[in-house]
Parts: sequence; C-alpha cells; structure tokens
Amino acid sequence: MKLKDIQVTNPYLNLPELCYDRVKPSPLVDAYLIHANLSMAQQLGIDKEELDTRHFVNFVNGAMELEGSDPFAMCYAGHQFGFFVERLGDGRAINIGSITTPIGNQHLQLKGAGLTKYSRDGDGRAVLRSSVREYLMSEAMHGLGIPTTRALALIGSAHSVYRGKWEKGAIVLRVSPSWVRFGTFEYFAHHKKYEELKALADYAIAESYPHLLDEADKYLHFFTEVVGQTAILMAHWQAVGFNHGVMNTDNMSIAGLTIDYGPYAFLDDYDFGYICNHTDQFGRYSFGSQPAIGEWNLKALMQALSPLVETEKMEKVLSHYSRLYNERYLYLLGKKLGLDRLEEDDLELFRHLLGMMQGLRVDYTLFFRTLSHYDGDRTALLKVGLYHKPMHDWLDSYDERLKKNSSSTEERHAKMLMINPKYVLKNYMLQEAIEAAGKGDYTLVDSLFKIAQHPYDEHLEFERWAGSTPDELKNKKLSCSS
Repeated sequence: MKLKDIQVTNPYLNLPELCYDRVKPSPLVDAYLIHANLSMAQQLGIDKEELDTRHFVNFVNGAMELEGSDPFAMCYAGHQFGFFVERLGDGRAINIGSITTPIGNQHLQLKGAGLTKYSRDGDGRAVLRSSVREYLMSEAMHGLGIPTTRALALIGSAHSVYRGKWEKGAIVLRVSPSWVRFGTFEYFAHHKKYEELKALADYAIAESYPHLLDEADKYLHFFTEVVGQTAILMAHWQAVGFNHGVMNTDNMSIAGLTIDYGPYAFLDDYDFGYICNHTDQFGRYSFGSQPAIGEWNLKALMQALSPLVETEKMEKVLSHYSRLYNERYLYLLGKKLGLDRLEEDDLELFRHLLGMMQGLRVDYTLFFRTLSHYDGDRTALLKVGLYHKPMHDWLDSYDERLKKNSSSTEERHAKMLMINPKYVLKNYMLQEAIEAAGKGDYTLVDSLFKIAQHPYDEHLEFERWAGSTPDELKNKKLSCSS
C-alpha cells in the first residue's frame, strides 16, 4: 500500500478532552532518511518501494499527514525517582494515528517532532544520538522476544538542537499497540477526575485486554492482567541482562511493554548492583532493583485505580507478584542453562551461578553463549573468567545437574542457542555507531540493526562484537538528556 492510500484512525480521541491535546508536528529542517524498518513497514502494510521516497521522509518528519490523521499529545502524571509529579505528558512525542493490522491496532508516534502542551521547559526535540539508541534498541528487544515498542524509521536533519552543546535533531517514528502508562491513570486519580479515569480504563481494556470487556469485575481483572504482564516483563529483563535505567511510573506500559529507551544498558560484566543512569545517585533503578521497582510501581497504579476497584481486592492480586516474577525468572534461567525441567535443588544452582559470575565479573552474554556449546570441555568457559577455581566449582555442580537431563548434548545445545543470544547491543557498540552517524556514516547503524533483528545468528562478519566488552568501555553510565 502507498502512503497516500493509508487511512488512520484516532481511537484515543474518543476519550474526554482532558486526556490529550491536539497539536501539529513541527518538521525538522532539511530532513533525510537514515534507516527504515522493512519488517515493520510490511506489518503496517506499507509498500517497500515507499520507503525510498521523499514522501516517506516527509511523513516521518510530520510534514505529510495520512488520511484521517488528527495529531495529538497524551496527558499523564508519574512518580519520578519516587516523587510524584502531577502533570507530565508527551513533551516531545506526537501521536499521528493508528493503523489496523492482523495483530491489532498499531499506534504511530513521532518522537522529536516539536513542542506540545506538555513540553514544560523542553524544546520538544530529540537529538541524533538518543534517537539512534532508541531506534536500534527497540528492535533489539523485539529480536530477543521481549515485549517492546518498535520503530518504523529514523530520520536525521540539519536542525540544530541544544543539549549543553549544539547537536543535530532527529525523529524516530515509534510504533506500539499501546502508549497508555501507569502515570496516565495517576493523573486522573490525583485530580479526582473519576469519569475520565473510568473512560481511560475502559479504553485500555478494549485496547490491550479485550477478552475482559464482558467480565463482571473487569477493572479488577484488568489490574490482575497488568500485574502478570509486568512480572513477566521484569523476568525477561533480568534474564537477558537489561537495565532500563528510568523506571518511573510514566515510563511503565499498561500493556507490559518496554517503552521509553533512555539511559538503558545491557550488562557488560554481571553486576547485580549495576546502575546505568548517572542521574540515579542512590541506585533506585539499578539492575538488581528492577523487579522490586516493578512491584512499587504497581502499588502506585493500584492507588490510582482505587476509585474503580476495592483496594483490598487489588492488594490480594498484588501479593502474587513476587511468585509470578520468580516462576518466570527461574523458568528462563533453567532454559538458559539447558535444563529439561526445573527441580527444587535448582535454586541453589542458580544462586551459585550468579554469585560466581558476580565475583569473577564474568561477561553475562558471553558466558551464557559459551555455555551453550559446553560438552564437558571447560577450556572456552575458563577463558571467560579470570580465576579458574570458582568456575570449576560451579561447573562441577552443573555437570552433576546435567546428568538428570533426558535430552542429548546436541539437543541441549540447540535449545540453549535459541535462548542465549550471541549478540546484544551493548553501549560501546551503540556509541561507535553514534559517532559514525555524527559524521554522516550510517553503515554501523545498518549493521547493528541486522544484529538487532537476529541476535541468535552467528553473523561471522560481526564477530568482533561477540566477545567481552573491552575493559576501558565497560559499565558506562549515561544521561537522561536526549
């Protein structure tokens, strides 16, 4: 389908006007295409040929409206580092409409498209470095099978944006089945706008949990679904070694998606206490804190939903969060170790493993990928750690545990290679691509995008990124500024 033939709808605009503000995008100066996501375009029904046209650049730049488009920014509140801010909203994101696909509505949003009612002291823009990061990482999470928003395209420009220094502006066209956040509910609950709160809940149920529409106690069931999806998401983050960095309630998806990629990081060496956001002085959003923060945020959502549901009922639901998280996390660890099934003693094996990795500062991704080829010969694994005895001790326990497996070594290897990626987009890799992009060279953006879509493949041409992160580039902290 050509862009001119696409019709979009705006279901969010059926909500009370307090939920949003209509606003037009402000196009960047001299915009040009950096990269387009062909698989996302195919899902949206956009012809491949359209991606190479000026019309497509204009579309991503907010200079071309699709039929039916009625752009708007969403209003929400949020707890930021534990402190409530009563009004936030889309300060640099503008929603341009929804497209119906075989897997449901996909909402299109321009990030970096100019000022909105909710920009506060900001300029509504996004710079190239942060836009490259979000464009690549959202696709990388999708490639890893982790629930996430995605992106259709990334454009650059000659537009100057000031972030302590002058940088070039960019726009990411983001795609998601939902942009509703925990903080969206907090906004209306805080302002005692209960009719709007109810309308928002009905919208979110229809959008993300339509099977609940006819349930007698649908708002309680809705909260139950969000608790479960959040627990699962946290387990996936921990299992793959992903640190989000800014788990404010306005950055938490009601649909259980990874959203708002800022100062995130994949682990280099395993470090339970790793903090990727240099603004996070007390480690509230450290890697190891994420599951507990997920629960904290759900408590904030529970409070926001209390005008619709009895708090005691929601507290009972939330009491199952830790169990749901632990069950999924342990299941994923078992799969990463190639275990046919979980047994009671496996918890000690997992604790021993993570303690060994923490002590030896073992590269998280490299260790599990190397283990995926393990056949009793320890040579390759011993190269991953600096000290051999702790590794030998754990492998002794692992060898004993593998004796209980019914699958063959070859079957175990095949399964482990499907869950332990060879590549994740570590920050040093992204920084290399960003520096090249700043000079007008987008070759590395394209290379990392290929890796992002197929992280389990060998990609021998990218072998230099399969090893441990160089010591001088490990564990960098990033800013929220973008």
